[in-house]
Formats: sequence, C-alpha cells, structure tokens
Amino acid sequence: MLSIVVEHIFLLVIVTLISVLQNAFFATKVEREGKEHNNKTAFERVSCANRNCMDSYPTFLAVMWCAGLCLNQAPAAFAGIIYLVARQKYFVGYMGQTSQSTPGFLFGKRVLAFLILMCIVGIFNFLLVRYFGNDYKDTMETITNAASALLLIP
Repeated sequence: MLSIVVEHIFLLVIVTLISVLQNAFFATKVEREGKEHNNKTAFERVSCANRNCMDSYPTFLAVMWCAGLCLNQAPAAFAGIIYLVARQKYFVGYMGQTSQSTPGFLFGKRVLAFLILMCIVGIFNFLLVRYFGNDYKDTMETITNAASALLLIP
C-alpha cells in the first residue's frame, strides 16, 4: 500500500527536497554576506532576494503538489525544477543589478501560471468524473506532458 502511494508522489518529493536545499543555500549566502560588515549594500541585496524568494515559496509548493496530485506528477515535477532554476536565476541576478533579476522573476511567474492551470484542469477533470462520469485524465495528461516542454522556451 505504501509503495503505491510513494510511486505517485516520489518526483514531487524529490523536487521538494531540492527546493529545501536551495533555501539552505540562500540562507547560507545571506549569513556569509551578514558576516562581512564592510559591504552593507551587498547584504541588503542578498537579504531582499532571499525574502522575495521565500515569499513565493509556499505558493510554489502548494501549486506543484496540487498539480502533481490532481493531474500528473511528471510535468508538475518538471515545472518545479524549471521554477527552481528560474528562482536561482532571480536570486543571482538580484545580487548584481536588480534589472538582471527580471528575467528570472518573469520566468518563475510563467511556471507558476502553468502549475495553477494544471491544478484547475485536474480539479475540473475530477468534477467531470464525479458528476458526469466523463474521464478525460489521459487526454489532459498528454496535453500537459506536451505543454510542459513549452516552458523551456524563453
């Protein structure tokens, strides 16, 4: 029984653990900059970038898990990895000029929108099955698998 449950969520678990490691990296970066008292602006930039990333973190986890559980874990986990890359790009860009963080921010928003759309489609399919007996999950999984590759287009 447990192996059946784990089989349907293991990709989501892996992405969640990678995101925890990324948060630890961000916190370490803030700590390092805080110990160097000679450059206050660098500390403020790193600290602000970390706060901004942490503000969107609960939303990311919620929509990734919802999309993975309601529809399909593979494209949700793939979008999660892409979101983590965009968040890394945002963080590193914010440490330079704030204008360098804009591409990572916009890309992250697009990934979150895709995950939200996956959630809506999964919930809609559940309601179709529940109240009308129509199951389009296979069709929707095929579409989301194909659409997840479109996330790579800048």
